[in-house]
Amino acid sequence: MNLIDTSVRDRAVQATVELCKIPSPTGFTRQAERYVFDALVALGYKPEYTVKRSVRVCLGGQGRPLVLAAHVDTLGAMVRSIKPSGSLRVAKLGGFPENYIEGENCTIHTRAGKTFSGRFLLDKPAVHVNKNVGTTARDDTNIEVVIDEPVSKADEVKALGIGAGDFVSFDPRTTLTDSGYIKSRHLDDKASAGILLALAGWLKDTKRELQRSVWLLFTNYEEVGHGGSAGLPDGVEEILSVDMGAIGEDLGTDDRSVSICAKDSSGPYDLELTDSLVAIAKEAGLRYALDVYPFYGSDADTSLRAGYDIRHGLIGPGVQASHGYERTHRDAIQATLELLARYIVKA
Repeated sequence: MNLIDTSVRDRAVQATVELCKIPSPTGFTRQAERYVFDALVALGYKPEYTVKRSVRVCLGGQGRPLVLAAHVDTLGAMVRSIKPSGSLRVAKLGGFPENYIEGENCTIHTRAGKTFSGRFLLDKPAVHVNKNVGTTARDDTNIEVVIDEPVSKADEVKALGIGAGDFVSFDPRTTLTDSGYIKSRHLDDKASAGILLALAGWLKDTKRELQRSVWLLFTNYEEVGHGGSAGLPDGVEEILSVDMGAIGEDLGTDDRSVSICAKDSSGPYDLELTDSLVAIAKEAGLRYALDVYPFYGSDADTSLRAGYDIRHGLIGPGVQASHGYERTHRDAIQATLELLARYIVKA
């Protein structure tokens, strides 16, 4: 018998969709932080901001603190300079190839609070005049933001109030299909943030007893490598990163499964914690996979590098096309919720 019913899953899906639509490239996460904070307050919890503006909250229980961590920051960009043509050169926030953003719509967020729309283009994008469009290597020198304003000179762009240091967010293009698929940018890690909010609501509704102190931590600098480096509660013993499950040719995870990571680029995850997650998934009959991610890092890894003496693990819904236009399924979200619920009740 499942602990999590479809109504809880649907709340996670709805929160995921709403979060995906909130611009939150790393460093520009205040609105996403407020969404999570306010959602927890509405559920009757007492969240708090850490110094670096992560959101954390205790769900209940006593002793041996366990942290479930997701991140609300996403991939994005920052204006590096204004080109003589009036287009923008950008610096990437997070790791992604330039071809993953070419042709995409975006929003420029100025330091003064103004917003302007634009799109990412190759600097010579017309196939009718540039025979090398298909073979040109894309990088930050030739993929630029063309602003949707009548500008053709750098001074005209500056007059709009746009300049170096302004943030650029990507159009998420969030879609929920009748067959249960969620397609969007930033499912990494908005899907897992939605899952943790739904889990918090489930605990309130069911009044389940926790065998230990369980905390949620929503970090805001994961994509640049230091999200989980601070803000964990005193005495923490375990951290379980809830992030996307990577999908690859030689991996078992798909976008309808919960993924359990045995090792990523930082090394293996805690043996007993990972084995416990696998045992729970097997016992519950969940659709899951145990995989090794070759090019991956998590908030749990960051916590260890920061010096915390803790056990660490990583799970999450399988996500197709990571760091691009991603896709997952409500089945993966439900399986992740079920695994988390069973773990925190049993742990």
